[in-house]
Amino acid sequence: MMTAVNTEMLIDTWQRLLADPHKSWVLFEHGTCVVLTAPDGDLGEQATEILKEFGPAHAGSSTGDFGVIDLKDAEGWVVTGHHHDVLTYVSPDEPHDQLEIAVGLFGRSKRHRDGTELRIVHVQDNRGSAGLA
Repeated sequence: MMTAVNTEMLIDTWQRLLADPHKSWVLFEHGTCVVLTAPDGDLGEQATEILKEFGPAHAGSSTGDFGVIDLKDAEGWVVTGHHHDVLTYVSPDEPHDQLEIAVGLFGRSKRHRDGTELRIVHVQDNRGSAGLA
């Protein structure tokens, strides 16, 4: 069973993790973030279409692949998948086992839930901040 993750904590974590403050991104309920490299129109719709295609995991295919990044700027990990702009945060208190394979499988399962449930909890629209310093 998955642990409920605090939405405000997730927003704060992603704001710290994403190096470019001018990037727009959308956060889904279970911790998956879709970074929009070419934001256009409704960001929620754009991110939902990406996650609908690249979120669900199917073992034995490229959708089941993942990588684990041990974070330096926050506690926990980011789990990557087959789309480089779809990232899932796993906090240190979520997986029972903190081995890389267990963290990766846990993050992949969170991405799968986000990719099938598609519930947005935050939209970070930074399109207007590109010219600000």
